[in-house]
Amino acid sequence: MAEQTPQSQGLEPPSRQSVFGFLRTWGESSAPPTFTATLIAAQHLQPFQFLPIVFAPLMLFSTYMNLNGYKIDAAGANAAWSGLYVVLAQRRKRPFVQKWGARGLVRGGTMGLCAVNVAAGGFVYATGRRSAELDNV
Repeated sequence: MAEQTPQSQGLEPPSRQSVFGFLRTWGESSAPPTFTATLIAAQHLQPFQFLPIVFAPLMLFSTYMNLNGYKIDAAGANAAWSGLYVVLAQRRKRPFVQKWGARGLVRGGTMGLCAVNVAAGGFVYATGRRSAELDNV
């Protein structure tokens, strides 16, 4: 009996994507700002903190711009607001024990997601072609 491989079954092997391809895909997606806004809201609604919670609507506005066809501008705005959030969040120091609780893990996840948003959004904004974006709108 012949050995069955994924190719003989009609399945394609997973494609390998470069780091730049991953950054472009992540930066042009509307999902990361939405996830970031969700995590920010989860952290700062209870107890209510005005300054950090302002970032959630700004992230959702990046999603709105992205869905309306302004992917490059949305990536730049998302990178800028994510970077500012990380800078402000790093100023708040937590004791070591609180870093490993539920709130600390959500905070770390938010800051990590913001860091990836800065890298991906900055890459898309720096390498994006406006002429192609304006033709699609």
